[in-house]
Amino acid sequence: MKLVVGLGNPGREYLATRHNIGFEVIDRVAEKLGWVARGDYDRAARSKFESLMFDGSVQTSAGDFEKLVLLKPLTYMNLSGNAVQAAMAFYQLNPSDIMIVLDDLALPAGRLRLRAGGSSGGHNGLKDIERAIGTSDYPRLRIGIDPAPPQIPGKQYVLGRFTPEQRKLVDSAVDRATGAVLTWMDKGINAAMNQFNVAGDESKEDKSN
Repeated sequence: MKLVVGLGNPGREYLATRHNIGFEVIDRVAEKLGWVARGDYDRAARSKFESLMFDGSVQTSAGDFEKLVLLKPLTYMNLSGNAVQAAMAFYQLNPSDIMIVLDDLALPAGRLRLRAGGSSGGHNGLKDIERAIGTSDYPRLRIGIDPAPPQIPGKQYVLGRFTPEQRKLVDSAVDRATGAVLTWMDKGINAAMNQFNVAGDESKEDKSN
């Protein structure tokens, strides 16, 4: 089975903010799989692991079925590791069986970057997940939100909403991120990286990092 965790903050005041793009991807995946109707995500989700949770079986390209769990932690970003660790322990998952979806200040708005592991890059959600599960060797999907302008502190920027221009790029990125998540579940991290780190992105992926 596979676990996909979208990072964000609970509460209406954080809805559609830059820091909550991980939540948007979880909602889109659930919709793509037909588990929920558009706009009905939170009511359709169950509460478990200090999170909103969707789960079900997904047919793979090989014709078999694999269990998939989608999580939106309700712990706030800085304690995301609590939810991830609880779900991993319950399902007895390895780090390679999870995918974390998050925002990234270092990438242009709408750009995707899939990796099999790596550093937190200063992201508090990833820092806490590494603390909780004891490793940074787990797949993650970063979605660019643009660097903060010089006059705006990073914390204030990530908790703000996208400009109309950014929103167009991000809407497309959420759709592509949904494809990346389902490809990873079906064919693995290398196949997903090969497909989504280059073709179909707003610009070709920089593979230097």
